Amino acid sequence: VQLQACGGGLVQAGGCLRLSCAASGHSFKSYSVGWFRQAPGKERTFVAYITSSGGAAYYADSVKGRFTISRDNAKNTAYLQMTSLKPEDTAVYYCAAQTNPNYYKTTYGYWGQGTLVTVSS
Repeated sequence: VQLQACGGGLVQAGGCLRLSCAASGHSFKSYSVGWFRQAPGKERTFVAYITSSGGAAYYADSVKGRFTISRDNAKNTAYLQMTSLKPEDTAVYYCAAQTNPNYYKTTYGYWGQGTLVTVSS
């Protein structure tokens, strides 16, 4: 499966953005989707994942209650709705896919190219 993330941009603190992860190829609905982010000079970290059916999701503590992950299998697209953004949310956001939902980035075999989110104070 090939992934393409988009929707990043510059937003003020307290604002919102919705990221999209469009998939092409086979059987998107068979894959769980994760979002990860990488701030400048830091490691890539887990943000959220959603199971293949969309029936369950899991979030990093740092975004819980502010971010919502969802997917539309009919459109082969996953989303990350981000609200109450903080400057510390500034990072390149990546979507990734694999068959077993979890928060370990090393287990994800398919990655999008990343989209930059910048939150100004």
